[in-house]
Amino acid sequence: MQAITDFLHCATPDAWVQNALQYPELLLLDHANCELKAAQTAMGLIWKYGPDGNECPGTGQVVNFQLMHKMSRLIREEMRHFEQVITLMEKRGIVYGQISASRYAAQMRKPIRTFEPAKLIDTLIVGAVIEARSCERFAKLAPFLDEELQKFYLSLLKSESRHFMDYLDLARRVASASIDDRIDVFLEQDRNLVQQNDEEFRFHSGPHVESGIPIDVN
Repeated sequence: MQAITDFLHCATPDAWVQNALQYPELLLLDHANCELKAAQTAMGLIWKYGPDGNECPGTGQVVNFQLMHKMSRLIREEMRHFEQVITLMEKRGIVYGQISASRYAAQMRKPIRTFEPAKLIDTLIVGAVIEARSCERFAKLAPFLDEELQKFYLSLLKSESRHFMDYLDLARRVASASIDDRIDVFLEQDRNLVQQNDEEFRFHSGPHVESGIPIDVN
């Protein structure tokens, strides 16, 4: 967790933790959808940048094969997490369904450049930031959850932190120079989004504006 804490520009606000404890059904429902979308994103990268797809100029097949290996493992793990979340939902009588996505992922992608290989580099950085933020939120929430959910969220930390490192490693392998400035662009985007109030609570939202009675999370 120290690497993720050092990487991110801010911690999740305590107000968001208060919201998560107020809306446990929404938390699990949106978490399930996030796991599914993470797998879909990784699958899209394989189709677009695999050796038989549209090879990104300058990356070569070695990097492309590394991307496919890392993304295929990520897909398996994210789908396993999806299965685990919906199993928890079923046990708790929570109906699975589609809900509107938070603005977080769409806003995180806005600074992505449109030409290659910059587009791939930025896309991988966004993946790293999203995985890092997810991991940070699992760790921050865990102490305040019931025993079953706490155990599950803590079990996710190892794989989520590895996903963060895999995305970041791939971005650096694709780039021919330092990408620190691009990383800072997306970390600042993340910081702004998680600190701003949102009208709806979601796993990656900022604090919900109708947070109600504060809960002590200190």
